[in-house]
Amino acid sequence: MATVTVRDVVKKYGELQVVHGINLAIGEGSFVVLLGPSGCGKSTLLRMIAGLEPISGGQVLIGDRVVNDVHPKDRNIAMVFQNYALYAHMTVRQNMSFSLELRNAPKAEIDKKVAWAASVLNLEPYLERYPKQLSGGQRQRVAMGRAIVRNPEVFLFDEPLSNLDAKLRVQMRTEIKELHQRLKTTTVYVTHDQIEAMTMADVIVIMRNGHIEQVGSPLEVYDRPENLFVAEFIGSPSMNLIPGKIDLEAGAPRFVSSGGTPIALAARPGLTHGQPVVLGIRPEHTHIDATGELSSTVAVVEPTGPETHVYFAIDGKDLCAVTRERTTIAPGAPLRLRLDTDQIHIFDQATGRVVR
Repeated sequence: MATVTVRDVVKKYGELQVVHGINLAIGEGSFVVLLGPSGCGKSTLLRMIAGLEPISGGQVLIGDRVVNDVHPKDRNIAMVFQNYALYAHMTVRQNMSFSLELRNAPKAEIDKKVAWAASVLNLEPYLERYPKQLSGGQRQRVAMGRAIVRNPEVFLFDEPLSNLDAKLRVQMRTEIKELHQRLKTTTVYVTHDQIEAMTMADVIVIMRNGHIEQVGSPLEVYDRPENLFVAEFIGSPSMNLIPGKIDLEAGAPRFVSSGGTPIALAARPGLTHGQPVVLGIRPEHTHIDATGELSSTVAVVEPTGPETHVYFAIDGKDLCAVTRERTTIAPGAPLRLRLDTDQIHIFDQATGRVVR
C-alpha cells in the first residue's frame, strides 16, 4: 500500500490546457473515486498517475517518491482498463501469469499467486479457458486478477464496468468493493456513474473542466454540496433547483421564486435582503402533502417499484418529488407539496457557491 499525492498537476495539449493545477492527497489503503462528466479530465489525471500521459507541470508522488519521470512499469501500480485488454491467444492462467513471467519470477511463485488470485475472484473453474469463452464479467475479473497477482502498491481502474449490462455492473461493483476490503490496496477509480461512486468510494473527488469541485465522503457530497454543479450532478433524480431571491422584510426569512412563490426558510446567517439565490431541495425532501404550502399540477408519474417519482412544475421550473408510498395520483391532478425546511440549500446565483 502507498499514498498517492498530486501537487499542482497541469496537463496541456499544445496551447489547450485540460487539467488546471490539481492538488489531491490519497490516503494509504483508501478507495478514491474520480467522478465527473465526460471530458472533465478524470481519465487524464488517472493516466498521469499511471505514467501513461506525460505531466505538463506539477508532481505526482507514490509514497514519498516523485514519479514524474518514472516508467509506468517501475511505479509498482496496476491498471484495469475499460476494454479488459486481455491476450486473446492466451488462457486465463496465462493472461494472469504473463506479467510475472516477464519479471522472471520463479514458477512456483507464479503458480501460487495465480491460484490465490483465482480463488479470490472465483476464477478457478476458468483457468484453462480463453477470453472468447468467458462472459463480460468473467473477462473483467481476469483483468483484475492479472493486476492483483503483481501485488501493486496502487490499483488504478479506468471505467472498468462501462461495457457490462446493468445487472452485471451491480454484481461487479460488489465484487470490486469486497476485493478492496480484503486486500486494502490503495485504489483510484474513474467513473462518470454516480451510483458507482456513491456505493464504492471512501472518498469522492468531483471534477469539472479540469478542476476539482469538491472532495468528500459519499454522504458529505450528497448532503452538503459546495456549489450548484455538485448539487445538480449528484443524486438521481437530481436536486430540485429554483431561482429567486431572499426576502428578509417579512419577519422570518423566506425565499421568493422568480415567479413570486414564497417559501419559508429556517434562520441562517449569510443572507442579505434581495440577494439573488437558487434554492435547492432533494426530491426525497419534497413531500406530497394535502396541507402543504405549495401547489402545482402533476405532469408525469414514474413508478420504479420501491418508490414513485412525481414530476411537476413551479413557476415554469420542472421539479420532482419522491415518495415511497403507493399512490394513485395521475397526470393532470392538482398537487399540494411540503418541503423539509431544514433540508433546504441556498446557493448564491452569482458564484454558484453554497450559502451556509
